[in-house]
Amino acid sequence: MPENLLLPSGRAICYSGYRHGQSPAERIYPSLEQIREDLRILQPHWRLLRLYDCSPHAERVLEVIRRDGLDFQIMLGAYLGAEMNNFGCPWGCTYDEAQLAANLAENDAEISRLINLASHYADLVFAVAVGNECTVDWTDHLVSLPRMIEFVRRVKSQLRQPVTFCENYVPWQFKLRDLAAGLDFISIHTYPVWEYKQVHEALDYTRANFDSVLRACPGKPVIISEAGWATHSNGRGIQPHNTSQELQAIYLRDLLDWTDQAGILTFVFEAFDEPWKGSPDPLEPEKHWGLYTVERQTKLFMRHTPY
Repeated sequence: MPENLLLPSGRAICYSGYRHGQSPAERIYPSLEQIREDLRILQPHWRLLRLYDCSPHAERVLEVIRRDGLDFQIMLGAYLGAEMNNFGCPWGCTYDEAQLAANLAENDAEISRLINLASHYADLVFAVAVGNECTVDWTDHLVSLPRMIEFVRRVKSQLRQPVTFCENYVPWQFKLRDLAAGLDFISIHTYPVWEYKQVHEALDYTRANFDSVLRACPGKPVIISEAGWATHSNGRGIQPHNTSQELQAIYLRDLLDWTDQAGILTFVFEAFDEPWKGSPDPLEPEKHWGLYTVERQTKLFMRHTPY
């Protein structure tokens, strides 16, 4: 681990506060009071939050934390749109040249927002993530490796905080080694339930994912920026019988027991269920990863675990 890299410790969770009728795609964001309610729910149990983008939602979260003097530290992300078509995306998202050009310009603007927010809230933002899942084979927002390296260099030249990139564990094993060389630490996503694993084999699978990245990028610190278990599914990508609050609780207890003992910073995915995600089907698995429902009710893990 580099001598100048010191990441905070404590319980960490991914936070996105969109409720019924709200969506980042529609630019309908949670209000300051709704965010304040969320943060008061999270504060007794979680010290570190991961934010995905530099939208007005993220700005409001940072504003509330500072204004209310809340004890949170933030890993702030930039969300990058597709700069090229990925014809291997399973759900077939393609874009015309005009949209790709607009996305390219918007990505440059998002990186500027990342730099500005991390600078303005330097007391709260302990690290920044230059993108999220935009290099993996199945992504619908594909960005080239040279552009990713360009973004990392730009951010590192203007910020003092450590810089990372959040991605599925697989690309780190081969595709992202040149990118990894320029990062202060690597952030991986691991989801055994998406890969048809049962809960009794899930932790071993997560550990194997983590170890594979350590081997591929020796000497580079690695954290887990997403790991979780869905509580409902309509069968799209996850078997319905392999989702429940009970299974979520088992996996997360196993995960946090291991990462606590190993000293691995781990962001649980995620705080609240988000109804805007995925298809209109209410049992779409993308909507059901929260430790709290969209109505802000605790699920089993939070009711029976002293976290």
